Amino acid sequence: MHIKDIDLNLLRLFDAVYRTRSVSRAAELMDLTQPAASQGLTRLRLLIKDPLFVRAGGGVQPTPKANRLADAVRSALGTLELALNESATFEPLTSRKTFRIHMSDIGEARFLPDLMLALRQLAPGVRVETSPVASSDMVSALDSGRIDFAFGFLPTVKDTQRVQLLKDRYIVLLRAGHPFTQGRRSGQALLSALKQLEFVAVRTHSDTLRILQMVQLEDRLRLTTEHFMVLPSIVKATDLAVVMPRNIAQLFAEGGGYSIIEPAFPLRDFDVSLHWSKRFEADPGNRWLQKTIVAMYRRSGA
Repeated sequence: MHIKDIDLNLLRLFDAVYRTRSVSRAAELMDLTQPAASQGLTRLRLLIKDPLFVRAGGGVQPTPKANRLADAVRSALGTLELALNESATFEPLTSRKTFRIHMSDIGEARFLPDLMLALRQLAPGVRVETSPVASSDMVSALDSGRIDFAFGFLPTVKDTQRVQLLKDRYIVLLRAGHPFTQGRRSGQALLSALKQLEFVAVRTHSDTLRILQMVQLEDRLRLTTEHFMVLPSIVKATDLAVVMPRNIAQLFAEGGGYSIIEPAFPLRDFDVSLHWSKRFEADPGNRWLQKTIVAMYRRSGA
C-alpha cells in the first residue's frame, strides 16, 4: 500500500472511530450517515489489510494494528490542521470545537463546574469530553492530540508544557461530631493519634495510599473503593476517615456534616497544574482555553 492510495477523510474517520469506539458516534462527529461511515471504514480495512476494529459490547474495540496506527494518524492530522490554520483565529462565541481533557473523578468535581459555567458565558457552543489517561500514556496522548489538556497533580508526567493553577494539601475528612474531633491535638501528637482511626481509600489515587503507608496507617485501612466521589457519603454515615485534598474536602464541609483535621503528613502539599503539548500550543482554540482556565483560577484566588 502507498500513501497515494489513502483518502485523508478515511484517516479522519479512523481517528474518530478510535476516539469514540463507535462507528455511529464517529459518523455523527463527521456529519456522515452511518452507512457512509461503514463504507469508508470498509475501504480503509481493505487498503490496510486489517479489520482495524472489532465489535465489542456497546461499540467497537481497536485491533493491535489500529492501536499502533492511532498515535501516528492523530499526530499527522494535528500537524496538518495546524499548518492549514496557522493564521486562523478562534471565535469562542461561534465555535463548535470539542476539547478533550484528562482528569480524574476528583478533578472533575473540583474543575468542571467552574469551567462549564465559564464556557456557557464565553463559548456556548464549545463541548468538553473528559477521559482519564494513565500517567505512562499522558505525554503520547497529549503529543498525538488524543487529548488537548491534562488537569491535576501529575508529578510523574514530564516533557509537557504546564502552568500551576492552585496549591493544595492532603487532610483528613471525618463526619461532624466524630469522637476524634473532641480532643485538641497538634503536631506529632495529632499524627500519632490517627492510629485511633479507621480509614477508607481509593485504589486509583495512589498518593493518599502512599501517605497512609508512610505514617504506618495501612493496617488501619478498612475499605478500598474504585471512585473518590463515593467517599464523602461513606464518611458521613460511618466513623471511617479519608485522606483527601483540602480543596475538595472544603466543598463538602461547606454543606455541613463534616469536620476537617490537618495532620502534618509527609508530602502533604502539592500543586495542581494544567498540562499540554508544545506541539499543539499554537492552536488558537487551545491557546484560548488555556488562557481562560488560568484567568478563571486567578480570579477565584485559588
